[in-house]
Amino acid sequence: MSNHFDHFQTQLDALDQTSRRRRLVPRSPVGTTFVEDGRSFINFGSNDYLGLASRELSGIRARACASGSGASSLVCGWTADHQNLADCIAKLESTEAATLFPSGFAACSGVVATLPGPGDLILSDQFNHASLIDGCRLSAADRLVYPHRDMATVESILRQKRNQYERVWIVTDTIFSMDGTVAPLPELCDLCDRFEAIPIVDEAHATGVMGDGGSGMCEALGVKGRVPIRIGTLSKAIGSQGGFVAGPQVVIDYLVNKCRSLIYSTSLAPSAVRSALAGIDAINHEPQHRSRVRQWSSQLRDALSIETSAIESVVPIVPIIIGTDRDTLAAAKSLANAGFYVPAIRPPTVPEGTARLRVSLSASHTEAQIGQLIEHLA
Repeated sequence: MSNHFDHFQTQLDALDQTSRRRRLVPRSPVGTTFVEDGRSFINFGSNDYLGLASRELSGIRARACASGSGASSLVCGWTADHQNLADCIAKLESTEAATLFPSGFAACSGVVATLPGPGDLILSDQFNHASLIDGCRLSAADRLVYPHRDMATVESILRQKRNQYERVWIVTDTIFSMDGTVAPLPELCDLCDRFEAIPIVDEAHATGVMGDGGSGMCEALGVKGRVPIRIGTLSKAIGSQGGFVAGPQVVIDYLVNKCRSLIYSTSLAPSAVRSALAGIDAINHEPQHRSRVRQWSSQLRDALSIETSAIESVVPIVPIIIGTDRDTLAAAKSLANAGFYVPAIRPPTVPEGTARLRVSLSASHTEAQIGQLIEHLA
């Protein structure tokens, strides 16, 4: 009898041949440093931008709580802490309401799959996160992909096609995770106003870091009141786990009733909710963390002579484009030999010929650690 799974092994072997096979690597609890195979590394791969993920809870949030929520949010998994967290997110985002998801991926894919419907059109940035792309694929709406940050193409599509659809939704990350680039949100909002389109943004890499109040790139670029639906994650700067969407009450109510990734998933664990509440508190009351990670970003870019816009200069993702997979892996290995973990990002995550080192910065990095990294990269 033939093995039904031989074709999987063939594909895995092909990935091995191109050095693109992914593997899970056990490490010690990950913070600014971690231990792998008995060796210590300075970690420049984590999305823990404010250094909150490894911080211990204190006060009332440190009290014992259930290890799991036991049910979906609509059955009996929504506690007073869940509601408190949703309210805190809505306040941070200056929206009428918010709700929670088991992950940022579930939030993005679920929201985009649910809100645009038959007779609608989705315009999606070429470099959007996989969760947004999957949401577009699951939606009953038509979809078109536009070149990265190309508002001229978006305008052309809207001129040609707006009258053919009931609604048009423009979906974009605000900070693109592999490039550290920023969506042109003011121009996008202008087009939405002119053509009566609806923007949906994913603030995953901006929440907690960007804006004077730490709510994200919409705040930083002055369009917070013009973007009605904002998705985010609890797992990066907030230092916990899960996802959220903030927006008008009617949109949140609709998602609670229609969004499958919310309805049919077990609610966030109480421990994750507690740590997320602590993260929101830190964003609101400890602005020094985002000031520090922005400082590291600007310092690294200046040292490496990376030219970028003023707003992108403080984004905590610094890509170093190398080109080939082989050269990128060699560069990552050289850094590892020196005690640095900087992940090598290769296709299909990024386009062919643009393999890169992706440096992720954290407020918990020290001046000495940043200086050591610069010394090895310069």
